[in-house]
This record gives sequence, C-alpha cells and structure tokens, in this order.
Amino acid sequence: MGEISSSQDYQSFRSSIPFKRVVVDGDSKEWTYYDAGPRSVRCPLICLPPASGRADVFFKQILVLSTAGFRVIAVEYPVLWTLREWCEGFRRFLDHLELDKVHLFGASLGGFLAQKFAEFLTINERVHSIILCNSFFDTSVFQMATSSHTFWMMPAILLKKMVMGNFEKGLLDSPTADSIDFMVEKLDSMTQQQLASRLTLNCMNSYVEPQKLHGIQITLMDVNDECALSQAVKEEMYKCYPEARRAHLKDGGNFPYLSRSDETNLYLQIHLRQFNETKYSAMEKLDDTS
Repeated sequence: MGEISSSQDYQSFRSSIPFKRVVVDGDSKEWTYYDAGPRSVRCPLICLPPASGRADVFFKQILVLSTAGFRVIAVEYPVLWTLREWCEGFRRFLDHLELDKVHLFGASLGGFLAQKFAEFLTINERVHSIILCNSFFDTSVFQMATSSHTFWMMPAILLKKMVMGNFEKGLLDSPTADSIDFMVEKLDSMTQQQLASRLTLNCMNSYVEPQKLHGIQITLMDVNDECALSQAVKEEMYKCYPEARRAHLKDGGNFPYLSRSDETNLYLQIHLRQFNETKYSAMEKLDDTS
C-alpha cells in the first residue's frame, strides 16, 4: 500500500463517504460514484477522472470542498466504447440524480469527455461551467486513432504499459512521486475491458468544436513542469478558449489534484464562487437571518 493509500486522509475518506452504484442504461451498465456535501444543491461539481484513474482519485477535493459547503460528486464510468454512448449514459446518470445543470471538473480524458458532453447537449444545455485539468480538445495529439480500434483485444499488461509510458520519470518531489504510485495502484485495479474502453475513448479519432461551448464559463488548469501533454497542446487549448480563465500551477505533474491538492482546491473554489449568488451555485445557500 502506497503513501497516499495508507494516509489518514484517504482512510478517513473511505470510511466516511459511501461508494454508490447505479444502473441507468438498459444493458446494465453500472455507474459508480461518491457524493458528498449538501443534497439541497442542484448544480454540484462533478469530477471526471483520467483514463488511469478511478473516482477516488478526487478524494482530496471531496473532503475539502464538501467541508467548505460545496456538493461534490466524483464519478467512475462503466465500460463504454463510443463517445455518443458515454454522453448518453452520463445524461441518464444526471437524470437519475435529478440534476438539471452541473459544473464539471475533468482531468485529461475526463476533461475531454466534459467538453464532448457539453458539445453533445448544445441545445438542451446541462453544463453550466467546466474546469479542465491537463486536458486536450483533439485526440490526434496521441497519434493512436488507427490502433485504438484494437485496444479491446489487447492484453491488460500492454495497455497498462501504454498509460505508464506517459507518467513522469526521473527525480521527483515526494508528493508527485506519491501521486504516481497511487495512480499505478488505480491502474492495477482496473479490468482489461475497463482500461481498454477508456483508452479507446481517449484515442479514437475525435475533436471538440469549441464554438459549441460558447457561453459556458471555462477555467483551464495546467502545470508548468513535465506532464503527458506538450506545451504545444496547452497553447492550442488557450487558442480554442481565448476567454477562459487560466489557473497555472508551478509544478505537480500529471495529477496535481493529488500532488498539489491545496492549490487545485483553491482554484476550484475561485471558479465556483463566481456562481455563489445564482441559482447555479454549487454551494448551499445560507439563510440571511440578519
């Protein structure tokens, strides 16, 4: 068990926040999630993990933000092989939770899926804002569109090697090294089908049409040190969303929500507080008794 898995914070999270399961699709696809904070909030923050992560990779956001009064939901998706299938399944998941609008915090693949979901529901808007962490808008950056059609039949060990090839190497500070160890644990806990389906969504030929996200408040969060995405990809994201707020972290690697959680949580709260006095607040409104 790694440093994060054995930490008091993680053990407290696992013992205090229930892990829930729900089937929303006709073919018994099971969505799993953590839901913390006031249930009266109807426009919560929903966290979408990267290809290598599970819902609990956001445990530090759940603990801190829910304590501050925000409702936070971290989602783990079932095995789904197309972006349309994922978007339709996620829409039914939101319907099950009776959520008309949401704020999305997506990391890497999770960020791409957040954009595709907002694009998918351009007419029937369900996404009020998005925070993208080390994410992308075009899968061509991975140059694996052709081979993505064969992921379903590849051995799990090969798929894991593909993912781990993007993890930072060399001399790392302890929090960053611990975040990688934790993500490797999450990777090892996935079935071949779970990992293959996520990598398929991550690499199949697709891109976001940013003009369809016009009107959605977006924050771009990224790190200045080594991560899976090049500086050129980050620059393209800036061009796609020129009006987006930017949240730069000096370092933190691929998983700053684990390695630099204090800074990540601060940026998330700054993003969400712009909606505090609206009906789309992710925080419970306090009665004004004065």
